Amino acid sequence: QARTLKGHTEPVNSVAFSPDGRLVASGSWDKKVILWEVETGKQARTLEGHKDFVMSVAFSPDGRLLASGSDDGTVILWEVETGKQARTLEGRIGPVQSVAFSPDGRRLLASGAEGMILWDVETGRRMRAMIGHMGLVSSVAFSPDGRQVASGAGDKKVILWDVETGKQARTLEGHKEAVLGVAFSPDGRLLASGSGDQKVILWDVETGKQARTLEGHKKAVLGVAFSPDGR
Repeated sequence: QARTLKGHTEPVNSVAFSPDGRLVASGSWDKKVILWEVETGKQARTLEGHKDFVMSVAFSPDGRLLASGSDDGTVILWEVETGKQARTLEGRIGPVQSVAFSPDGRRLLASGAEGMILWDVETGRRMRAMIGHMGLVSSVAFSPDGRQVASGAGDKKVILWDVETGKQARTLEGHKEAVLGVAFSPDGRLLASGSGDQKVILWDVETGKQARTLEGHKKAVLGVAFSPDGR
């Protein structure tokens, strides 16, 4: 063990490294977000503002903002340097399960029980709702070029969306239980999805076909991630 970070009083749902690797953010059932110094393991700052479980955290690509999504139905944008709330985003998607910044940092996507909402980060303006799943949308991810979004939900489906239009580009079906995590490969050619059916499926993004199914887990797969080199 390199380091154990202790500070939350309830289970931790989500963690994220800052782009420069110097900070880690964690969101917890204790309704708090904690920023940690990676080198020392010390708490740099505790961010309080949510009224319910914090389910997802994500840094903006430039590292200046942190987004946190909560069961209270809100997304809070925090200034990382000061710990102040920059903006609170509210939409009618129910408890927020996942948040993601676009690669250019100009847009933020949040998902919940009632679908997804895309916001303009600078203004806080709601750009569009993206509705298509028949169930809780557990995970969202932007493609590396920012042109597509992938979403995984309780309806056992993965949907690829066109960011510019908000329309569905393709529906990927193959899981037998809820899809709980999605992630694009660094080159954007593959998409990984993890599910309650204990499987990870690798999808060919261009064709929508299954490239490979990874089996071995004995319980639900809650999250997936690619290595930086995509291998």
